[in-house]
Amino acid sequence: MSQSANGDGTPDNGRFQFAIDRGGTFTDVWARCPDGSTKVLKLLSEDPLNYRDAPTEGIRRIMEETVGTEMPKTELIDSSQIEWIRMGTTVATNALLERKGERKITTPDLLYEEVVEVEERVVLKQAKCRLGKTCPVETGVTGEEIYQMAVYLKKTQSYAKHEEEVGELALEMGFTHVSLSSKAMPMVKVVPRGFTACADAYLTPCIKKYVKNFTAGFKHLEKTNLLFMQSDGGLTPMHKFSGSRAILSGPAGGVVGYATTSYEKETAQPVIGFDMGGTSTDVSRYAGSYEHVFETTTAGVTIQAPQLDISTVAAGGGSQLFFRSGLFVVGPQSAGAHPGPVCYKKGGPLAVTDANLVLGRLIPDYFPHIFGETEDQPLDLAQAQAAFTQLTQQVNEFARAQTGADSGKGPMTVEQVAMGFIQVANEAMCRPIRSLTQERGHDTSRHALTCFGGAGGQHACAIARSLGIKTVFIHKYAGIMSAYGMALASVVHEAQQPCALKYQTDCFQLLDDMISTLTTECFQELEEEGFNRSQISVEPFLHMRYEGTDCALMCSSKDYNATGNSSQHGDFEQAFLDKYLRDFGFVIPGRAIIVDDVRVRGVGDTDIDTRTSLSSSDTQPESEQERDVYFDGGYQKSRVYLLEKLSAGHTLQGPAIIIDKNSTILVEPNCEAEITSSGDIRITIASVHVSDVSCELDTIQLSIFSHRFMSIAEQMGRVLQKTSISTNIKERLDFSCALFGPDGGLVANAPHIPVHLGAMQETVQYQIRSLGEKIQRGDVLLSNHPCAGGSHLPDLTVITPVFHQGVETPVFFVVSRGHHSEIGGITPGSMPPHSKSIFEEGAVFKSFFLVKHGEWMEKDLIAALEAPGEYPGSCGSRNISENLSDLKAQVAANQKGIRLVEELICEYSLPVVQAYMSHIQSNAELAVREMLKEIAHRKRRETGVARLSATDCLDDGTRMCLNITIDETQGSALFDFTGTGYEVYGNCNAPRAVTLSAVIYSLRCMVGYDVPLNQGCLAPVKVIIPKGSILDPSDTAAVVGGNVLTSQRVVDVVLKAFAVCAASQGCMNNVTFGDDNFGYYETVAGGAGAGPTWHGKSGIHTHMTNTRMTDPEIVERRYPVVVQRFSLRLGSGGEGRYRGGDGVVRELLFRKPLVLSILTERRVFPPYGLRGGQPGKTGQNLLIHPDGRCIYLGSKVSVPVEPGDVFQLMTPGGGGYGEVNTVVSV
Repeated sequence: MSQSANGDGTPDNGRFQFAIDRGGTFTDVWARCPDGSTKVLKLLSEDPLNYRDAPTEGIRRIMEETVGTEMPKTELIDSSQIEWIRMGTTVATNALLERKGERKITTPDLLYEEVVEVEERVVLKQAKCRLGKTCPVETGVTGEEIYQMAVYLKKTQSYAKHEEEVGELALEMGFTHVSLSSKAMPMVKVVPRGFTACADAYLTPCIKKYVKNFTAGFKHLEKTNLLFMQSDGGLTPMHKFSGSRAILSGPAGGVVGYATTSYEKETAQPVIGFDMGGTSTDVSRYAGSYEHVFETTTAGVTIQAPQLDISTVAAGGGSQLFFRSGLFVVGPQSAGAHPGPVCYKKGGPLAVTDANLVLGRLIPDYFPHIFGETEDQPLDLAQAQAAFTQLTQQVNEFARAQTGADSGKGPMTVEQVAMGFIQVANEAMCRPIRSLTQERGHDTSRHALTCFGGAGGQHACAIARSLGIKTVFIHKYAGIMSAYGMALASVVHEAQQPCALKYQTDCFQLLDDMISTLTTECFQELEEEGFNRSQISVEPFLHMRYEGTDCALMCSSKDYNATGNSSQHGDFEQAFLDKYLRDFGFVIPGRAIIVDDVRVRGVGDTDIDTRTSLSSSDTQPESEQERDVYFDGGYQKSRVYLLEKLSAGHTLQGPAIIIDKNSTILVEPNCEAEITSSGDIRITIASVHVSDVSCELDTIQLSIFSHRFMSIAEQMGRVLQKTSISTNIKERLDFSCALFGPDGGLVANAPHIPVHLGAMQETVQYQIRSLGEKIQRGDVLLSNHPCAGGSHLPDLTVITPVFHQGVETPVFFVVSRGHHSEIGGITPGSMPPHSKSIFEEGAVFKSFFLVKHGEWMEKDLIAALEAPGEYPGSCGSRNISENLSDLKAQVAANQKGIRLVEELICEYSLPVVQAYMSHIQSNAELAVREMLKEIAHRKRRETGVARLSATDCLDDGTRMCLNITIDETQGSALFDFTGTGYEVYGNCNAPRAVTLSAVIYSLRCMVGYDVPLNQGCLAPVKVIIPKGSILDPSDTAAVVGGNVLTSQRVVDVVLKAFAVCAASQGCMNNVTFGDDNFGYYETVAGGAGAGPTWHGKSGIHTHMTNTRMTDPEIVERRYPVVVQRFSLRLGSGGEGRYRGGDGVVRELLFRKPLVLSILTERRVFPPYGLRGGQPGKTGQNLLIHPDGRCIYLGSKVSVPVEPGDVFQLMTPGGGGYGEVNTVVSV
C-alpha cells in the first residue's frame, strides 16, 4: 500500500487525496486532485436539509467539480478514485461537552449510570504490613438496557488479569462494548484511569456510529486508506480509533499543521500556535518536537492518555461582551453559531465579531451571505452599531455617576468602547500564552506567532505586540489549518507497559528488554499498515520520578547517548535530571529514581509533500478598495487586498486588510506583510508596543490590569505546584498564592483555597506593622501564628517584598501559603483533635526570616521546626526534609511573582501599576456595594427593615451569632458577631483572620458574577468580632480546628442570614494518620446545600476548601493503608423542592500500628435546610475492629489503631431548599 505521492506532487495512481476536519460548526476539506492541483472547501457541519454528512458532501462536491461529471447525492461515492482520506473530528469532544455519549444520561457530571462493585481487592505488598491475612502473592507487569461497560479495578496497571476476566464475562453477557482501564491507559492513579475507561466506553460507540455513517456513503472503500487523527497528533487506522484518544482530534491537526509549516530547523526559533475559533482559542508551543501531556481535564472529566499540550481560553469570535460594575468583560459565555453575534441577524448578543465589524476590520461584502433567518443575508453592520450604541450609553452613564459631569474627561465613543473590548479579549488570549512560555522558563518574545483559525487573523498583530513578538506567520491555509495538518501528519502506534523498577545498574537489562519488546510491537503494527522499515522510526520513553514523590516525568533519551552506566537505549537518568531541573528548578541528589512506565512511540512517515510554489511579481500589488479602519487613536485609511491576487515577494505596509476565502487578516500600522514563495504571509511587527497609559482610571485598562494581576498569582501557583515535593501541595493542591500592595492589601489571588484569602492579607499587614523598615531587599519572611494573620499552624506563609529601583520601601508583596502535613506537635500530621494550646499544634513562626539578605537561614529554620519537641508530650517536625523542600518551592514561587511584577512595572511604570492596583480594589468595592444595595432594597420590601440575622451552634454547643445592618443608600453593612460564644478549651477557635476570610468569601459568592477578589470586597463592610470569643481568641489558644471547621460554620451563618442557600456539610472532615516516621493528612468531601434554583452537589468540597483528594492508588502505594470503600452516602442530603447533596462514605483499612486523628463537625447539629427544606444528615465516625466490634469515636479524637482495624467516615449531607412539590420564588 503506497503512503506517498509521486515526486512531481501528483497522487499515486491518479487518485484523489482528502484531509478533512469535521468541526462543531464548520467542516473544512483540503484535497489534492489527480492532476496535482489542490482545492479547499468549507461547509456547515450540520445541514440536514441539504446533505446527510458534511465530510461526505465535501468529497462529493470536489470530485464532481474536478471530474466534471454529475454525482447525485443519492448515489454512493466510488472510493476507488480516492487514494486516502484523513479525518479529524469533534464528535467525541462535543459528545463529552454536551453529555451526548452512549447512552443519554440524566446527571450532567457523571458519564456512568450505574456502578457495580466487585468484592475483590488487589493490594501492594509492603514489607512492614502486619495485617495478619494470608493472601496469594502475584507478580504483576506492574431494569434498563445498557450495552456499554467500563471496567476499572485498582492496581490493574500492574495486575490486569481480573479486569480482563470481568471484561470477558461482560461480552459473554451481551455488552456490545467493554473498555478496560488497563487497556485504555495502563498508568497509576485509579481515578483518572477510571475516568479514561468511562470516557472510552461512553464515547467510542459515538465514534463507531459516526464512522459507520460516514463509510455508508461510499462503495469500494476497502481500496482507500482511511485514517483518523488522534489527540497525540498521530493518525491511526479507522478500526483503532477510540473515544479516549479522540478528544483533541481536531485541534491536534492544527498543531501538526503549523509545526510542519512554520518551524524552521535552520533558525530553531520556537513557534507559538494561536488557533482562534468562534467559541474559544487554543494555544500551544512547538520547538522541534511535540509537547505531550498525559493527564488533562476536559468538560470536568480527567483523561489519562497522550495528548498534545494545548491550552484553551474561553475567548473567541463569538465570546459575549458585558459591562459590569466598571469592568469590560469578554466571555466566557459564547453566542455560538446559533443565534450567533448580533450581526448574524438572529437576535443574538453582542460579541467580539460585532466589535471587529463596527471597527471596520470585517467587510460584509467579502463574507459569505449565510446569515439571517433565511440564511442568505450579509453581516448586519447597522444592528451591531445599534447594539454598541446602547452599550456605550451604559458605559458613559456609569462613568458620569462615578466621576461627575465635571471630570474633564469626555464620553466614550462607540468605536472606543468596541476597541476596548477587543483589547480586553486580546489580553485574555495573551494570558495562556504567557503561562505556556514564561512559567516554563521560556522568553515569550523570542518566539514566532503562528496564527490560524477563522478569527485569528484579526487579532494576530495586536497580540504579538503585547507579547513583544516580532514575527507573525499566517499560512495560506490558515482558515483550514486543522484539515491541512491531517494531510501532513504521520501514522502513529504507541505501546506502553507499567513498571516498578529503580533506574539503576541491576535493572538496566530488564528495562532494555521491555523497550525492545514494545519496539517490536510498534514495528509490527505499522508494517501491517503498509509501511516498510525505512519509513518507521521509534522513540523510547521512561516515565520517571524520584522515590517518595508522585510527580513523574515522561523522559526521552533523544540527544542523550548511552553510556557505560545507562540503558543501552540512552542515558535516561541524565534526561530526567535535566528535565526536572528545567521544569522545577532543582534536583534531589542521592534520591533513587523510579520508573513507573515504559513507553515506545512508533511513527510511520507518510512522506506527503504538499509544498507548492507561487510565482513572483515585480509589480506593485493592486488593492481592491480603501476603507476606514479604527485603531488606537482613531480611523486610518487601510487598503484591502485579495490573497489570491497577491504574488510572491509582494510587501504590504500596514494598515491593510488581506482577504482570504476563509479568513480576514488585519495588518496593523507599523507592521509589514510579505508574501512568501509558498503563498503564505509573514508579518513583521516593526515596533514593540509602548504603553501610554496614565494613572487616571480607564475602564478598558482596568479590565486589562485585572487579567495581568491575576496572571501573576496564577503563574506563582503553577510554579509552587511544580517545584514542591509533598503530596499535600503537589497532589492535593492545598496552597494559595497572591499579590499584595505596599499597604498589605490584597490585590489579586489565584482561585486557590478560599480560607487563605482574607487571612493572608492580615499576615502581610502584621509584618508591615511589626517589622516596618527592617524588611530589606533579599529578605523572605515566614509566618504562621494566628495573631499574625495565620489560619492554623500547618499553613506556612512565605512573604517576599518586591522592591523597585529608587524606592526604599517595598512596592508590592508576593505571598504563598502552603499546608505542610507535618510541623510537629502532639500527634503525627500536626492536626491534633484534642489540642488545648497552640504549643501542642507544632512549630510557631511570627516574623521569622527564612532568607536574610539573600542567605537561606537553614540552621535557624531546622531549630525552629524541632522546637515543639521541648513542649511536654510533643515533638518536632517528623519530616523536616519535606518542610525544607516545600518552603524552597514557596520561595521559588514568590521569585516568579517578583519577576512578573518587575516586567509589569517596566512595561507601564510603577505609578501606573500602583494606580491600577487601587482601581482594581475600588472596582471590587463597588461590586459589593451594588450587591448590598440590591439585597437591602429587597429585604426592606419584604420585611420593612434592612436587617438580617442568623445563629448556629458548633457540636459542643458554642453559639455563633450574626446580626447584619445594611445601609441602603451607601451600600455598606455592619457584620456584628456579638453574642458569639467564648474561646473554647479545645481547638475550634478561629483566628480573626479566618473569620474575615469567611466573610470576604461569602460576599464574593453573593455578587453573582466574576469580580476580582481583593481587599476592596471588605471595604464596604465593618466587622465586629468580640475579643476573646471563639472568632477572635487569645494568642495562645489552640486553633487547628478553627481554620478547617469553624470557618465553614461562619460561612453557613452568613449565607443563612442572607437566605441565599441551605447549609453545606459545614466541615472539612479532617483525617490524619501516621507514626514517628510520617504523617498523612486529607480532607474529605461531603454534601453541598441546595439553593433557590439548584440541587446541592454530592461528594464535593465546599466553601472554604477546594483541595483535591489524593488518588487511592497513590495513598496505598505510599502509606500502609487500603482505601476499602469510597462512595456516596445515598440519602444523606436533605429533602426539599431542591435536594441537598449527599455526603460520602470512606473506609480506611490499616495495615500496621498507627495513630489515627479525626477532627470533624456537624456530628450533633445537622446542616440546616431553608424555606421548608429538610436538614442534611449529620456525619458519623466509626472504628471497626477485626472481630466486628464497632466503636463510635465522636467528632474529635486521636486513637491508636492496629492492623485490620477499619475507620469508617460518613460525612454530612447538604440541607434542602423549599418544601417538596412547591415552586420556590427567587
